[in-house]
Amino acid sequence: MKHFRGFDGARLALHRMGAGRPVVMLHGLFSSAEMNWIKWGHAALLAEAGFECLMPDLRAHGLSAAPHEAASYPDDVLARDLDALIAHLGLGDFDLVGFSLGARTSVRAIVGGLTPQRLVLGGMGLEGLAGWSGRQAFFLRAIDRFGTAKPGDETYMAQQFMKGMKVDLVAVRHLLGTFADTPPDALAALTMPTAVICGDQDRDNGDPAALTVALPDAVQVTIPGTHMGCVTKPDLGVAIRDFLTR
Repeated sequence: MKHFRGFDGARLALHRMGAGRPVVMLHGLFSSAEMNWIKWGHAALLAEAGFECLMPDLRAHGLSAAPHEAASYPDDVLARDLDALIAHLGLGDFDLVGFSLGARTSVRAIVGGLTPQRLVLGGMGLEGLAGWSGRQAFFLRAIDRFGTAKPGDETYMAQQFMKGMKVDLVAVRHLLGTFADTPPDALAALTMPTAVICGDQDRDNGDPAALTVALPDAVQVTIPGTHMGCVTKPDLGVAIRDFLTR
């Protein structure tokens, strides 16, 4: 594991696996590169297929810095950090994979000018990009109820995941306020071949079919599982590999 500097100099963790064509892989909210990509074998599968997996822990996640100062969380901060990573690595020709928060970050970066050759948006629907306020409110409730939510509470599973990941609640509260909505007409910027990969029981971020239709050059891939459960199944890595090697 190495480190790089975010847009403001924050020390952010970078996990690397494999050798070959670079693919940058962005994990989901409250997760980490280890939990999203390494633990369940997805990165190893891509490495075996001839890719170098470049997997940052996003700001306020995993082994990366989680500053508490509001100034460390301007709008689109994760997209800014992604731009800093691309510059740090000197990447020109690369693919980009994002799951949930990582998918949202990927879209914001591309709308801002990033140009991956191929794109994978996992665990994402149209509403998750264009209507963030509802999801934001849910996660803020999860933070507010942290330690008190009981089984059956809508925030219970999020609470348990945050506990397991030892999430810094102050830092992620700041982070939740940095995500901008992406209106459907802005998706015209995503001209690269794109796979929208979503679990058959996952509508946490809206309708993946609507997102696929809204993109210029996209295919929808359905895999087994819920939003959180599909990450633990090999089908996710297989779908990513098959799209990137087709």
